[in-house]
Amino acid sequence: MSMFFEGDTDAVLTEIESLMRSMSTFTDPQQMVTEYGKRVRMLMGNDGTISLSRRGLEQPWYRITRSWAFKHTVDPWREKEKLPLLSRGVLGEHLYADRPTIINDFTPDPADPAYEHLAPFRSLMFMPQYDNGVATNMVVSGRSVPGGFKPEQMPMLLWMTNLFGRGVQALVMAKQLREANERIDEELRTVAQIQRSLLPGVLPSVSTLRLAAHYQTSQLAGGDYYDLFPLADGRLGMLIADVSGHGTPAAVLMAITHTVAHAYPGSPASPGMVLNHLNEKLVESYTRTPGGFVTAFYGVYDPASRVLRYSSAGHNPPRVRRDGDVRAVDGARDLPLGIAGGLDYREEAVELRAGDLLLLYTDGITEAQVPGAHPISLFGERRLDDALLNAPDQPDRAIQHVVGEVDKFTSGAPATDDRTLVAARIL
Repeated sequence: MSMFFEGDTDAVLTEIESLMRSMSTFTDPQQMVTEYGKRVRMLMGNDGTISLSRRGLEQPWYRITRSWAFKHTVDPWREKEKLPLLSRGVLGEHLYADRPTIINDFTPDPADPAYEHLAPFRSLMFMPQYDNGVATNMVVSGRSVPGGFKPEQMPMLLWMTNLFGRGVQALVMAKQLREANERIDEELRTVAQIQRSLLPGVLPSVSTLRLAAHYQTSQLAGGDYYDLFPLADGRLGMLIADVSGHGTPAAVLMAITHTVAHAYPGSPASPGMVLNHLNEKLVESYTRTPGGFVTAFYGVYDPASRVLRYSSAGHNPPRVRRDGDVRAVDGARDLPLGIAGGLDYREEAVELRAGDLLLLYTDGITEAQVPGAHPISLFGERRLDDALLNAPDQPDRAIQHVVGEVDKFTSGAPATDDRTLVAARIL
C-alpha cells in the first residue's frame, strides 16, 4: 500500500475504506471529485494538483478545471465560462501527448501561460484520463522537491485515475439524465394540466339524464378524450375518443381532436357528419405518421324521446344495462379516424328507457391486464358487463364500482393504458 500512498499500511487502508464509503453516497460529481482529490492528495503526500480538460476544444487549447491555485472552487460542469482557457505550455504539451509522464527535475518557466499554477513545483506527474481512446482530461500532481515521483507507481495510478474518471463521468451522465427527466416531468405536468382543462369542467344538466365521468391517464398526460355538447331542444352530444399510443404524442393529438371537434361548422347534431368532419381534418393534416389514428363514439341524446342517435369510428361499443341484462350498442361501426379520407360514417339509433344505465368507455378498461400473467389475461367485456350488472344505479357510484372491479382484477397495479368512462342514468 505504501508503494502508492504515504503512511502506515493499516492507517492508509482505514482512510481508503472511509473514502470509498463516502464516495458511494455522492450523487453530485463536483462534490465527489472535490472530496476524492483532497483525500488522495493527503494520502499521496502531493503538494498540489491541477486538472485539465480539452473536451470540445482543438489543439493547442485546454481548460484548467481544478487547481490548488484557485481561490474559489469552480464547478466545471455548470461554470465552464469561469475556467482559465489556455494554450500550449508544459500542460498543453503533455495533455495533447496522450501519455502518462513524470518530470522529476522540473523548473517552471515564468513565460508559461500556466506559470501561477506550476510555480511551487519541482516534480510533476501527468496522468491522462481517456475517453473514446483519447486523453480528454488529465490530472497533474505536483511536489515541491525534485525526484518526488517513482516510475513504478505509474501503472497502478494510471489504472486508478482512469477508473475514477469513468466513475465521475457515469455520475455526471446520471445527474444530467436525472435533471433532464425532471424537466420532462415538469413539462408533462404542464401538458397534463392543459389537457385536463380541455375536458368538461362541469357536467351539463339534461332532463331525463344524470351524468358522471371518470378520467385516468396511465402517464402524466394521455390520449383519452371525452366531451359533452349541449345542443338545441335540450339535446346532448356525447363524444368519447381514444388516441393511439400513450404519453405526450397521444396528448397532443387528443388536444388537436378537441380543437377540431369544437371547430365543427354549425351545430354538431348529426353524429355521422361530426365524425366525417373529424376524420377529414385529421387525415388532411394530423395523422400522416403511420400508426396515428383515433377511435371515437359520438352520440346525440334526445331527452324527449330518450333516443340516442350515434356513429362509431372503430370505438369500443358502449353498454346499456336494462332489467338485469347488459347489451352492447354495437351498430354503425366504421374505421377509426385519421386512417383514410373520403369515408361516410353511418348512423344508427337506440331507444333508451327510464332506468337504463348507459356506459361509454375506452379500451383501457377492457384491456386492463393481470400483471405478470402468462398467457396475458384481460379484464374484457364479459367482466365489464358483470361489473355493470352489479353496479349501483347512480352513475357516479356505478363508475366507482367498475373502476374498483378493474383495480381488483389487476391487483391494484398501475394502469398501463388510459381509462375513461362516461355513465348516464336515464330518468
